[in-house]
Amino acid sequence: MYGFRIVDKLQKIDEDINRSQLKYHQKRVLVSKEFTFDAAHHLHCYEGKCKNLHGHTYKVIFGISGYVDDRGLMMDFGDIKDIWKNEIEIHLDHRYLNETLPPMNTTAENMVVWIYEKMAEALTKEERKNQYSGARVEFVRLFETPTSYAEARREWMEVE
Repeated sequence: MYGFRIVDKLQKIDEDINRSQLKYHQKRVLVSKEFTFDAAHHLHCYEGKCKNLHGHTYKVIFGISGYVDDRGLMMDFGDIKDIWKNEIEIHLDHRYLNETLPPMNTTAENMVVWIYEKMAEALTKEERKNQYSGARVEFVRLFETPTSYAEARREWMEVE
C-alpha cells in the first residue's frame, strides 16, 4: 500500500537544477522556532501564590518574517537558535528573573515584550540586517504554563 522507493539519482545543483531555480518566489514568509527555559521569579503587588518565590518551565515561540534569498531560505533555523542562545537565553535560563531582567514586575506580559525587543534588536544588527532581507519579528509567545501565555505582536510594538 505504501511503497518505499529509493531515489534513482540524487539531484545535483547546476546539473539537474539551475541555481536560478532555487528561489521559487519573492513573497514574504514567516519561520517559527520555539525554545524552553527554566527560571524562578516572584511578583510584586500581587496577592496570590505568585507573590512567593517559585519557578516555571517557560516556552517561547518566535515568528520571524522576511524574504527568501537566492537559495530560497529566509533565515536558517540554526541562526535563530544562535541568537536565542547567545543574546536572550543567557539572561533567562536557570536564573532568578527579578535579578537578571531590567527592573520590572516579572509577569509574562512584561517579559514577552522584553524578549520581543531583544530579538528585534538582534535582527537589526548590521551583519544580520544585510544577511536577512526584510527580517522582522512578527510575534513572540511566552508560555508560563502549558495552557497560559502572553504574546507581543509587531503591529502592537511598532504603533503603541
